[in-house]
Amino acid sequence: MASTKKTASRPHSRGLSADRLGSASPPAAVERLTDAIEADGGSVVGSYRDPLGGNWQVLAGLPIDRVDPTPFQRDLSEAHVKRLAGAIDKLDRYLDPVIAVRSDEGKYWTPNGYHRLAALRHLGGKSIVALVVPEREVAYRILALNTEKAHNLRERALEAIRLAQGLAELDDRPEREFEAEFEEPALLTLGLCYQQKGRFAGGAYHPVLKRVEKFSGAKLPRALEMRGERAAKLLELDELVNEAVAALKERGFKSPYLKAFVVARLNPLRFVRTRAKADWEDTIGKMLKAAQRFDAAKIRADQISGAGGPPEE
Repeated sequence: MASTKKTASRPHSRGLSADRLGSASPPAAVERLTDAIEADGGSVVGSYRDPLGGNWQVLAGLPIDRVDPTPFQRDLSEAHVKRLAGAIDKLDRYLDPVIAVRSDEGKYWTPNGYHRLAALRHLGGKSIVALVVPEREVAYRILALNTEKAHNLRERALEAIRLAQGLAELDDRPEREFEAEFEEPALLTLGLCYQQKGRFAGGAYHPVLKRVEKFSGAKLPRALEMRGERAAKLLELDELVNEAVAALKERGFKSPYLKAFVVARLNPLRFVRTRAKADWEDTIGKMLKAAQRFDAAKIRADQISGAGGPPEE
């Protein structure tokens, strides 16, 4: 079987040489952007082409009050902000520009600088240095480059669904064309569940969803409606699972894996040894019926003691 591994490019074979990055005249779109930045109270340091793709971008200082995080990224970590602010304050230098795109209202969205922006505000900063990208759609694709801190399942799911909701207002391509941005389809359904129920235990359902979810061929706005319906079903199942867990606790069972145990018992795919995708409606429908019939009195202690999986969130 032929290898699918990409062949590495030869050294010095790709992109622009250093002396070409700022040698050409910027296109009209970049000129308009630099004018807008100045009109917004910012200061343009210069414009240049990136060394790999030759795309134009602007290095600028922006009034900090005009910069906001994109609304579809993960939640702010206050502990991370304090550590970052302390490090910047100790150095007494701000050396890491954020990436930003300008909105029609003169605000600047940063898809990768939420914590740096918050840290600079914490320190009382008046302005922030940014690489301003002319193409607004870049903000919806750049999250894949954001490695500022590791994601847990909840953060990944919320980030994916916020990104999808933001994109749905601007782009009606089929959901499956955003595979690189959304990472995996299960995250979109889980994200909607987390939005409606902050303490939702998505880790218990993730293994099942990974087998039954796939990216939809429907346009993104319609696909989100479908995912909303799926999230409602999953939350309905979660209520029944919580009732089963409560019944087990009443019988004296104590384990951090009770929820994972119940979900595994309800999962009709647990003995199906195949990597083939199963049908979502059929699988979750069977789990709902099994949850309604769940009898805690029939569960033995040795069955739970051998269970594992993610603990309750």
